[in-house]
Amino acid sequence: MADQRILFAKEGTARYISHLDLMHTMERAFLRAGITIRHTAGFHPHPYVSIPLPLPLFFSSQCELMEFGLVEGSTVEALPEQMNRVLPAGIRVLDCYEGGLPFRKLAFVRYDITLEFDGDLAQQAGDAFRELVGRESFVVKKRSKKAKTGFTEVDVIPLIRAVEAVEPQGDVLRLTLVLGAQNPGLNPDVLLQGFKGEYPQFPILYSACHRREILDENGQVYR
Repeated sequence: MADQRILFAKEGTARYISHLDLMHTMERAFLRAGITIRHTAGFHPHPYVSIPLPLPLFFSSQCELMEFGLVEGSTVEALPEQMNRVLPAGIRVLDCYEGGLPFRKLAFVRYDITLEFDGDLAQQAGDAFRELVGRESFVVKKRSKKAKTGFTEVDVIPLIRAVEAVEPQGDVLRLTLVLGAQNPGLNPDVLLQGFKGEYPQFPILYSACHRREILDENGQVYR
């Protein structure tokens, strides 16, 4: 049976919904919309839904993907409107389509990042950020459930595909970065944590990360 995918946004107050709660929200939305989807086999069947790149808590996105198996009650053309009628504020289905590239072809994510500093420091912080990402290597310690110590070290530089924008304005610095998505991927929070440790003279008061696009290995929009 062929699978279907939806492209959806997760913004506003929905940024506070965890990945597990998001899965339950989507499953309930199918039920409320009268859409039957495929379930797994076995004694305890559950809805077949899969999100390849779980969005970190507090991140917003306009390019989230979910795969499922449509059985009856809708078509790919009608499904976005049906789902949007029952989804909570901040979650919005943008498109539904048949199939797509295998998830292993996911390679990069384009992020828009906003940083707010204490005082008129954005210009200096932007210069420092350019210096950091221009290095040949920059090792950051991050949490790891697999490591015995609870932490592991990762060189973030090979995981940065492109720095597309570093735009300071007053106390705000806006970044557009293309980062590795998986195997391994780079969470922007890990990079920002490394920046904070390297440049404590630029304290970040507020940060916001937004996923704009998911890309394949050729840098094309993944679907």
